Amino acid sequence: MSVEDADAPEEVMWSGKWITAKRRGKWEYVSRARGIKAAVILPLDGDHVVLVEQYRVPHGGRVLELPAGLIGDEEHFEGEDPLAAAKRELVEETGYSAASWQDCGTYLSSPGMTGESFTLLKATDLTKVGEGGGTDAEDITVHRIALAELPPRVAEFRAKGVAIDVRILTLLGATL
Repeated sequence: MSVEDADAPEEVMWSGKWITAKRRGKWEYVSRARGIKAAVILPLDGDHVVLVEQYRVPHGGRVLELPAGLIGDEEHFEGEDPLAAAKRELVEETGYSAASWQDCGTYLSSPGMTGESFTLLKATDLTKVGEGGGTDAEDITVHRIALAELPPRVAEFRAKGVAIDVRILTLLGATL
């Protein structure tokens, strides 16, 4: 099978601290700069899930999401592995720590537009260790939601104008 532009040279159109815009033949796309990747956490607390809500500039509004964070984005986190990043981000964003972790694999965020990938890590045996809410530069609201109530709760968020991150489909899939 031949894919048009697969062998065309990659051209960097623009590069910033966090992303790089590229072109290969007729395709334009973005990737994380400096090889940065992401860790996404699926925090399950018994029959509940812990989600975060925060303002996202590219969307222009608030988004309900699984907690997540960049791997190796800061100099002092260079060389960090996905599990270490996930442990740090779970406490920082939600105020929970997890005793059990499962690596669920690497996934692509939006393969037609970005080269970004993320490692999905399932966190269980949760313990509340702090308030969460993110760093001083973030405005994160933590939501602990019963899995059985997730579909109507997602509908409530949508009705309030909160966008829903596609990764929440990992929890809604069987109910759609």
